[in-house]
Formats: sequence, C-alpha cells, structure tokens
Amino acid sequence: MSRTPAAPARAVLVAAAVVVFQVIIVSWFAWPATEIEPRDLPVAVAGPPPATAAVTQQLNAVRPGAFKVTAVADGAAADQLIRDREAYAAFIVATDGMSLHVASAASPTVAALLTQASQVLAQQSGRPVTVVDVVPGPAGDPRGAGFASSFLPLVLTSLVAGLVMFVLFSRWSVRLIGLAAFTMLAGLGGTAIMNLLGVLDGNYLANAGAVGLLALAVSAAIAGLGALLGQAGVGLGVVLVFLFGNPISGIAAAPELLPTPWGSIGQLLPPGAGATLLRSTAFFDGAGSMAPLWTLVGWAAVGVVLVVVGRATAVRGHAPGGQAAAS
Repeated sequence: MSRTPAAPARAVLVAAAVVVFQVIIVSWFAWPATEIEPRDLPVAVAGPPPATAAVTQQLNAVRPGAFKVTAVADGAAADQLIRDREAYAAFIVATDGMSLHVASAASPTVAALLTQASQVLAQQSGRPVTVVDVVPGPAGDPRGAGFASSFLPLVLTSLVAGLVMFVLFSRWSVRLIGLAAFTMLAGLGGTAIMNLLGVLDGNYLANAGAVGLLALAVSAAIAGLGALLGQAGVGLGVVLVFLFGNPISGIAAAPELLPTPWGSIGQLLPPGAGATLLRSTAFFDGAGSMAPLWTLVGWAAVGVVLVVVGRATAVRGHAPGGQAAAS
C-alpha cells in the first residue's frame, strides 16, 4: 500500500507545531508589556510627618499595592534615595505645594506613570504639582528607546559568540581564549557605538566593563551548556537566556512594573541584570550595581566551569576503555 500521504501529513504536523511554538512565543513576549503597572514600586515622600502620612494615604488610595513608600525628612534626603537607586521618585511636600522628583534615567516609563499619578494628586488637592527630573536620561536618548533597543543586539551577538566557540573549537582552552577576546572587544566596541549614538553617559571604561560582563555571561553560558550537553545544551541556553529572559528583563520599563514574580526572576537572568548594571554605571555612578554585578559574575563563572568540565566529560565519554584523552 502506498504511503505517499505520510510526507504531506508530516509537513502539516510540522507546520502546526511551529504555529503552536509561535503562539507561545508571541504570548510570552507580548504578555508582560500588556500588564505594565506599578507593583511595590519604591518611592519616597518627604516633608512634615502629617503631610507625608496624608500623601502616602492618597497614593495607596489611587493605586492600592502599587507603591512601597519611604518617608524622609526633606527633599535632599529624598533625592539621595533616588541617586542611590533606592527609590524611583519622590513626592516633596512643602508649604507652597508639592513637587515630584523623578529619575527618567532609571526608567522613562516609571517617570511618565508617576507624573500621571501626580496629576491625580494635584486634582485632589487643588494645587499643581511641579515635576523635577533629578537624574535625566542622556540628551541623545531622552525616552530611553535607544538604550532599550541596544540590548537585543548585545544579547544576540553574545549568543552567537558562545555558539561559534562551541561549534568551531573542540579544546576548552581555545574556547576560553575566544570567550575572553569576545568579552573585551564586545565591551569596548558595544560601549563605543552606544556612546556614538548618544544613549549612554558616565565613565566609558565602567560602561565597557558592564557590557563586557553581560557578553561573557551570555556567551559563556551558551558555550558551557553546549560543551556539557551538546546541541541540547545550546538550545536550552537560547531558550533560557533569550526567549525566557528578554520579555521579563524590564529593560524597556522596570522590573517593578512587571507581573509578580516575573520582574524579580528577570533580574536573575543576564538580560535583566545586564540592563540594570549598565544603567547604574552610566547614569548613577555605580549605585545599585552590586546585585546585578554578582548575578552576571555568577552566570559567567558557571559558564566558564561548564566549558572546562563539559569538554573533559565529552573526551572521557569517547575515549577507548573510558580513559581520558588529551584535550
């Protein structure tokens, strides 16, 4: 009996499987963006205790559960919290009215949302609210679109570098040399082009270190998983770092605007940690950089170890009699 219908049927099944994958990916990438709203967003309120209590109550009434409020004595203390990346903004209560201090460099989306919230408070109090940008974004990228758009190429090229090192070179030592060279060149080159486009401020070498560490974390993870698990490991790395990590990275908004707990999880993956680290070095003199720094260091270290251990495992698996071959 002829089995010619089998090939067309397989083709239809493959097409259906790809569409199912497409639906999952589109949903995963689009869903966080449709759920953007403050969730325990750190803000400060400065002024006399009765006034700060009243503003805190108003904020909780406008958006219940949206803000994590810290009360401070005055505007200077509030601004310091913003510059230390412990608050995204501050409501300053004075005898002549209220002002909102924001940091658009931390998140233009948060600055816009809080500006809208301040207008609600202004309507309730009958007095205008002045908005002051304490840490503005760079003049060449005031809305942060260039900064956010730069990260997809950074992550993609790092994925490619890790894959190339795994495919083209069998010795773990050569792979590590390639990863080291890519880390240095990617940091210097990526930062240079972002500076040229006007999307970064701050110290060039500090920014280059942040970009290079992101590149190493991603490329080492891909090469290491590939060395350990083969093609399946590469696929796992791409899914984990790129397909899973990018939508919940908070690059275009802020982790606190994403659905719980995905914003926090995104900060444990290279794209989210890399964006937070680069914002800290570029706009806040390194404030708030420790958590993302150690996250990227952890990914890079695990990746490097897997490159070494994975290669050694592969050699032992193919050596006659179970003896390790020379790498």
